[in-house]
Amino acid sequence: MHIAHYTNTYYPVVSGVVRSISAFRQALIQQGHQVFIFSQAASDYEDTEPFVFRYPAIELPIHNHFPITIPVSSHIDWLMPALKLDVIHAHHPILLGQTAARKASELGLPFVFTYHTRYREYSHYAAINQNLVKEVIDRWMGVFLQQCQHIIVPTESIHKLLADLYGITKGVTVIPTGIDIEPYETVGEREKLREELGWTDKKVLISLGRLAKEKNWNVLIEAATAALREDESRCLVILGEGEERAGLEKQIKKAGLEKQVLLPGQIPFAQVPRYMTAADLFCFASVTETQGLVTLEAMAAGLPVVAYDASGTSDAVTHEKEGLLTENEPAALGAAIQRVLGDADLHNRL
Repeated sequence: MHIAHYTNTYYPVVSGVVRSISAFRQALIQQGHQVFIFSQAASDYEDTEPFVFRYPAIELPIHNHFPITIPVSSHIDWLMPALKLDVIHAHHPILLGQTAARKASELGLPFVFTYHTRYREYSHYAAINQNLVKEVIDRWMGVFLQQCQHIIVPTESIHKLLADLYGITKGVTVIPTGIDIEPYETVGEREKLREELGWTDKKVLISLGRLAKEKNWNVLIEAATAALREDESRCLVILGEGEERAGLEKQIKKAGLEKQVLLPGQIPFAQVPRYMTAADLFCFASVTETQGLVTLEAMAAGLPVVAYDASGTSDAVTHEKEGLLTENEPAALGAAIQRVLGDADLHNRL
């Protein structure tokens, strides 16, 4: 088949959505399909993959980590018939998602959508009544989803969410995003990696993701504080970049944990196995995940997981088996962190 993927974000942006699209692209190509990516333009970046087509985009000063796509391109419009597409697959419901729906209708092609994001949980980005924003999001998503011939979700919990919020029970398939475990098997000896990262004498709690409000980094720092103060050799490393950095740095300074809570910034995706393998414990406080790829990556590195019992994470982690899942309270998360750090047998079992 000839498959067109429409996404508002693609490389060089690093996110769970981009990693999911990339993983499925590679798998489809291996099966003999032809895959085309339609995304936003990226300044100072040259595509190394074939068949990536870019729409114009602008970077807003208030949110320059995710440029806004302008979903109009006469060149792409001219090109489309020559691709002889069989299906159009959207990964966002707005901007290029709307363009994808329109193109599918114009060309008489099946239209597929992957539900990557719990959109109503991002209502805080609109500085108006949150209940009103969530109501608007729900109505708008309901209309968009009705345009889809098929919907892909990464987990059973998101399948249930579609049924509960939008009444959609048919035409939905659960397809989790897989991860490549080969890099974790060949990354090298753990102690050597710890030495390279300067962690030889450290007990490292690690987490990864965009520094955004919905990821609850302030909650994770609060939860880990008692464990960090209990032992100066412990540190919390949060890998990622985003608009919450300044606020988190202020929180860290106020708590007097500048030497124990580290924000190294965004690292190349290829480096994630090194950091995960060298760490001791993975911690996560997000409640907005649809699958939580980063949790799977931690598990691939053999790390025990301590996290909130929330969708995405709870689909991957069984409490007391791969990790500890807690109620959504900093104190509960903190107690679980201390429990794992203080019990070597439990740490090894998880």
